Parts: sequence; C-alpha cells; structure tokens
Amino acid sequence: MEADTSSYKIILGSSSIARRKILAEMGYRFTTMTADIDEKSIRKETPEELVMALAEAKADAIISKLQTTNSQEAVDESTILIAADTAEAILKRLPVDDHIKDAEPTLLITSDQVVVYEGVIREKPSNKDEARQFLKDYSGKCAATVGSVLVTNLKTGFRKGGWDRVEIYFNEIPDEIIEQLIDEGVTLNVAGGLIIEHPLILPLVKEVV
Repeated sequence: MEADTSSYKIILGSSSIARRKILAEMGYRFTTMTADIDEKSIRKETPEELVMALAEAKADAIISKLQTTNSQEAVDESTILIAADTAEAILKRLPVDDHIKDAEPTLLITSDQVVVYEGVIREKPSNKDEARQFLKDYSGKCAATVGSVLVTNLKTGFRKGGWDRVEIYFNEIPDEIIEQLIDEGVTLNVAGGLIIEHPLILPLVKEVV
C-alpha cells in the first residue's frame, strides 16, 4: 500500500521526534497523541516482554482518552476512533449520526524502546548523573536496543505488533561529547540516554547489527 494512497487515517501515539521523522519521511500524513502513562509501574521479566507490554498500555491509554473525548464533545468525523473490544457498545452511546459508523478506519501506532547493557534493562535516565554514567558505559563497548511497534485498527479492533533487537558497537566517546549531550538535555528523554542518530553520537558508532 503506497503511503500517499492510503485509505487509513493514522495516529502516532508518541511524542518521539525520531518516530515522527520516520513516518514523515515514509510519506504518511498523521496526527500525534501521547499516552501519559506511568511506564515504571509496568514491569516484565525480559526486555522483549516489557516493550510489548508498554506499547499495549500506551494504546489502551490513548483509546481511553479518545473514548472520554468522544463521550463529552461533539464528534468530528475526521477523528472517529473506536476501541477494540467495545466498539459496538461505544457506538451505541455516542451522540452521533449513523454515517459515523462508516468512517474510514484509523490506525493507532504505539511503540516503546529500552536499552540493554550487560544484561540490565535501561529506560530513560532519572537525572543527569545517571545519563552521564550511561554514556560513559557505552564508550568503546556494546549496547543493545529492544524496540516494539504495535498497530491497532481502531475501527475493527484488530491489533498486531512485534519487537526487534539491535546491537550497537561504539568507539570511544570523549568526555567533552558526553558533557555536550548532557547540557543539551536530550539524553534525559530517551531510553538508556542513547540516541544514535544525534550528530554528536553518530560519528562514534562503529557498527549497528
């Protein structure tokens, strides 16, 4: 399906600049929403299970937001989003005309990513000191990212997702580069304090597997 001929509306359930850039470069038009969940309250044994559980929790939270909005406000046909297992029940409660039931389907995309370093799962650093230590650890060594993508059809309720693991090998990361990244503050907003597409980090990446 070509991006520019898609009959689906798309919502990206993320505030990630990198994810927005990926979708935009693929040619898709989309809107964004955030889940605003307490990610630390969700724990799993493996990074693969964790990123999938978080992507699902984000989707559920956004769907809940949309249900509340649709129940309280006049519904705009361009943003009709119906939850998976309760679509019929919600349709019966919504104060809208029958034509809404024929609204084109909408896809909600949610995702999550963690960094795994020496077998330990790393999420967003809690402060600058932790972010600094994370980056020092990666210098001259290897870290892995485990990421998930979950797509939910908000009209039919069908949901499909998966995860992927990538190993990243680094050259030495100079202290001055680490301090520049810390000063910018970007490392506090990404898993493991790691953003390999950053222009300061990218030249120091030896290999991505």
